[in-house]
Amino acid sequence: MSDTYQGFSAEERAAMKEHAQDQKKAARRASQADKAAEAAADVLAKIAEMGDSDRVMAERVHAVVLESAPALAPRLWYGMPAYALDGKIVCHFQPATKFKTRYATLGFSDQARLDDDTMWPAAFALTEVTPAVEARISELVKRAVS
Repeated sequence: MSDTYQGFSAEERAAMKEHAQDQKKAARRASQADKAAEAAADVLAKIAEMGDSDRVMAERVHAVVLESAPALAPRLWYGMPAYALDGKIVCHFQPATKFKTRYATLGFSDQARLDDDTMWPAAFALTEVTPAVEARISELVKRAVS
């Protein structure tokens, strides 16, 4: 195994390209309301493209996030469903297929107010979204924006 840097993986390069396309698309939109509506539609379209397991989880995460924190605005972030407050990403859903991992992830940015002492989790692995998981997501999202 080589210790030298091999560059970005194909999945990472694809995510960066998606991010650039998302930024260009957002810059072309007209009013704030139009931008918000199109961003929300983009998120739903991206979720609809996902495979069965990821899609089911993403749909539930999307619903729980919007129910728990209506102030969060859905938008794409590196081609993943994300939720922003005042234009800054607070959390995002990373499907398992995005980087060929064995589980999906619900991640929180440094904008999320989840601070707990000197160390706390900023990402959570998801293999299924049960009612208990929905309750935990709701609690985390509410805390993140409080």
